Amino acid sequence: MLALILGDPSIEHSLAELAERTGIPYASVHREVERAGASGLVTSRLVGRTRLIRADPASPYFGGLSDVLVKAFGVPWVLGEALAGVSGIDAAYVYGSWAARFSGEEGDRPVGDIDILVLGGPDRDEVYAAASTAERRLERAVQVTIRSTDWLTEGSGTFHDTVAGRPMVPVPLMTTRTDPEDRLPAVPRPRRRRSAPSTAPKPSPRR
Repeated sequence: MLALILGDPSIEHSLAELAERTGIPYASVHREVERAGASGLVTSRLVGRTRLIRADPASPYFGGLSDVLVKAFGVPWVLGEALAGVSGIDAAYVYGSWAARFSGEEGDRPVGDIDILVLGGPDRDEVYAAASTAERRLERAVQVTIRSTDWLTEGSGTFHDTVAGRPMVPVPLMTTRTDPEDRLPAVPRPRRRRSAPSTAPKPSPRR
């Protein structure tokens, strides 16, 4: 929840929205927001009967916490989780406006879409399907560019120079495996056992 709030201090969130997007019960969201407000991490205002929450960049804790939380649970983390099931990916980076704002460059907020560079030889349809999954979670468009593994170091051209010359944020791919045989096995779900039919004799009907 804090990653969602601290990820972009220009966006306000209602408590109901935070509960819906994170899957956390409303009461728990309310409690955590109260704690964050008491520590100075967030500010809030009332619009009618709706309480709107946003991060407070003036907080002395904002810079460090936002950096850790967004890297761990924000845009790069969501993208990495979505791409974890796609084989053939050697590396991935968020680039463009989001990466620039995250790295401290001045510019417009909020950023409309997310640009991701995927390096390797993955199945394109699988990558695009994974990007669609990430879009639903981030509620932002995800623009995918796929290039060869050595494109950043060996590539050329205007687009290459633009991407390579601006900030990029690595996408964590800790659970991704290039070789399908190396993937972690799925956890088997126990089957429900059916009760054995009773072998006891049925009582004789009374006359």
